[in-house]
Amino acid sequence: MSPQLALLVNPAARGGRTLRLLEPVARRLRAGGVELSVIVGDDAGDALDRACTAVAERPDALVAFGGDGLVHLAVQAVAGTDVPLGIIPAGTGNDIAAALGVPCGDPIAAARTVLRMRPRSVDAARVVAGAADELFAGVMCCGFDSRVNERANRLTWPPGMARYVVAMVDELRSFRPIPFRVTLDEDEVIEREAMLVAVANTRSYGAGMRVSPDASPDDGLLDVVMLEAVSKAEFLRVFPSVYRGTHVGHRAVSVRRVRSVRLEAADVVAYADGERVGPVPAHCEVRPGAFRVLV
Repeated sequence: MSPQLALLVNPAARGGRTLRLLEPVARRLRAGGVELSVIVGDDAGDALDRACTAVAERPDALVAFGGDGLVHLAVQAVAGTDVPLGIIPAGTGNDIAAALGVPCGDPIAAARTVLRMRPRSVDAARVVAGAADELFAGVMCCGFDSRVNERANRLTWPPGMARYVVAMVDELRSFRPIPFRVTLDEDEVIEREAMLVAVANTRSYGAGMRVSPDASPDDGLLDVVMLEAVSKAEFLRVFPSVYRGTHVGHRAVSVRRVRSVRLEAADVVAYADGERVGPVPAHCEVRPGAFRVLV
């Protein structure tokens, strides 16, 4: 019997420009001997409902064709089931796929990876913030970076990553360090002003920012990265080093490995895998081996 794959598609990935890759990818998967059904939701909520329905029918894999946002959605559907997740990276940011060992930049190579059907168990993190209670596979951020996300989501121009550059410049003009209360593993409390706090299951976010370069997606732990209050000049000097991961050697940066963390701060919204979760306070705890991914 031919393997059954459900292909979850984000038609808006990279402004819709990746749709031209869908047919070659689908053709390659079918040439590999699989039976393929394509899932396209009207919006995120509809796509999640359709993905959950597909997983309930026990395909051999649910395959996400898109970026980190679609992978985030797909994780909600496959976590806790025996249906593995395949990833065809086709978004603006593909940090989760890269961290999990999926080929990026070549959708046909990623399709071949799916066809090999070799699953790897990886962790996820559960986050509760506001009315939200969901999982994330990559990085949750709070502080300067999440406020940039909030600004960028209100902009209609420019398109793509340029929108985030504009939002970052605008946010930096008015940004002040945020008083955080961080509780690690329910028994250690840190209270201090910080530029941002990130909770990382994988090493990078934001299309290549290696916020926690040593984070592992299968060690049963989360990395809590805190950048303490620094001047704007110092922040601008340190910021480029996040793309190399060398910022962790800066005196104002600390990294702690935990099983759970609670973040409290005023006027801060949490984003996970690039998706808006909800207002802080936010509680995160690791879910070891929460899902399997084809790598």
